Amino acid sequence: MCGRYELHTHPAALALAFGLAHPPAIAPRYNIAPMQDVPVVRGSRTGERELAQVRWGLVPRWAKDPSIGARMINARAETLAERPAFRTSLRRHRCLMPADGFYEWKAVPGAGKQPYHIGMKDGALFALAGLTERWLSPEGETLDTCTIVTTQANALLDPLHDRMPLIIAPADYERWLDVRNEEVADLLVPYPCEAMAYYPISTRVNAVRNDDAQVIERAAEIAPRIPPAHDEETERVPEQAKLF
Repeated sequence: MCGRYELHTHPAALALAFGLAHPPAIAPRYNIAPMQDVPVVRGSRTGERELAQVRWGLVPRWAKDPSIGARMINARAETLAERPAFRTSLRRHRCLMPADGFYEWKAVPGAGKQPYHIGMKDGALFALAGLTERWLSPEGETLDTCTIVTTQANALLDPLHDRMPLIIAPADYERWLDVRNEEVADLLVPYPCEAMAYYPISTRVNAVRNDDAQVIERAAEIAPRIPPAHDEETERVPEQAKLF
């Protein structure tokens, strides 16, 4: 799954990487969370690429209550074409979600969970595969939302979690964004593990309010807490002494 990520690349570099006409007016964010507005790259009506801000947590067009978006932050690649919530978006509303890294947590025996920053081995900007949708309220107000597509984890990330976000390679950006092309099934696979890396970070990332560069700084691994060995001699209950 993917429940938190970060984007700090300079807007000019982001525009160059994603073929945008102008650098977007966005600031670095180090702790992007569901139900927040996030930047997505999509095709415009004129055929050019544009960056838009939409809420993370997809609300299907047929939904009666937009709160359903809180349960739609991820969409499994294996069932996109089958699920009513995502199949229309897969055909008509694919997008790219720029990222410099995402986060995953691994349980540490007796010591909670260790967070990790995951990204490209060379530190490059990359794109998460996303879907968007526009919801219309009974009052006529519109709400644009998105979800991150996930797939089975690659060999590198499997020890952390059995799922990972679907990453689209730069050479495939055009194919993913061009909704006239429905043949994208071959892109729904884990990203090559040899191109990726991860490292431990502090638990500051656990709190969404912590949204600064310190979040992505490397930290020491959390050490497991091993209970003391059981000593039968010291644990044995002594026999009660005779009173008479």
